[in-house]
Amino acid sequence: GKQWLSNKGENIILSVILNTSGFLISDQFQLSMTAALATHDFFSHYAGDESSVKWPNDLYWRDRKAGGILIENNINGKEWQWAVAGIGINVNQTLFDTTLTNPVSLKQITGKEHNPVLLAKELCKSLEYRYNQLLTSGASSILEDYNGVLYKRGNQIKLKKDNAVFECKLKGVDIFGKLLVVRNLEESFNAGEVEWVFN
Repeated sequence: GKQWLSNKGENIILSVILNTSGFLISDQFQLSMTAALATHDFFSHYAGDESSVKWPNDLYWRDRKAGGILIENNINGKEWQWAVAGIGINVNQTLFDTTLTNPVSLKQITGKEHNPVLLAKELCKSLEYRYNQLLTSGASSILEDYNGVLYKRGNQIKLKKDNAVFECKLKGVDIFGKLLVVRNLEESFNAGEVEWVFN
């Protein structure tokens, strides 16, 4: 039910089909991390080290959203057959829908116009590299790299659960995709269970 708004020809909007037949259904977040890392690798090459991944799979530059990833899975019984990773990245767009709170594009960051088709090909190379890393080095390697570029890691953040807003320290993400935070004690939350609160 989610959508990515984009002006025609200005941004990257692509879908990549991934063979997941060798993975367990419980490994779904591993693929999500892999796609997010690949997107970050590609984007930070142009936007610099102020780029990060906001849990679970948004691409951020400073405190602004530059891209997002949605993954749909095809599961037949106990077999995870394939996945479609949909990736949207703001490249040349500078005027955005007013309902979006904090968008940013590569052009706004770099001051330069970019070729979205050439950049999309680079992004696919990054995806292939990180996908092969997952296959050869395993999920722990991907998780370590993902936490290394996690937005606001080690900082105080505000989250909202139900109607309650609370402050906590963001510790990281675990292999199952749970957000690990510390209030009085360590707690963990699934995607969709809490939402970020920005001042």
